[in-house]
Amino acid sequence: MPKKSSGILIYTLQNNLLQVLLVHPGGPFWAKKDLGAWSIPKGEFDEDEDPLDAAKREVEEETGVKIDGDFIELTPVKQKSGKIIYAWALHSNFDAEQIKSNTFEMEWPPKSGKKKAFPEIDKAAWFNADEAKEKIIEGQIPLISELEIKLGFGK
Repeated sequence: MPKKSSGILIYTLQNNLLQVLLVHPGGPFWAKKDLGAWSIPKGEFDEDEDPLDAAKREVEEETGVKIDGDFIELTPVKQKSGKIIYAWALHSNFDAEQIKSNTFEMEWPPKSGKKKAFPEIDKAAWFNADEAKEKIIEGQIPLISELEIKLGFGK
């Protein structure tokens, strides 16, 4: 059975242009990756957990921001890894510079026997839809495209 994640595509409108919030994964593997490395705030959830509740939890864990409001359900997407992403969009506006992510531990450097903590998310930023489609993991591009259509920005 494929892994499942759920997340929130947070958006705002600036000068009648769609802006979306993306997060960049922390840790040494992602440190020098940019294009195709960003994501919506998301995380895995258990079979007995409501996907929207999990998405809200993940946003709070990864950004430190508690969100709620009128969520727009988006069509689930499948990434190259096989993971299925369930997502909702939410209009919100907060300072991306103020995120406070939870951390994870891993052995670093490899085979050193030393554990080091890294932020799950090392940064967040607002991008217009076209920029976001370049930055985001390829399998999540349809989420932005669907939001554009639902908000009347689609082609």
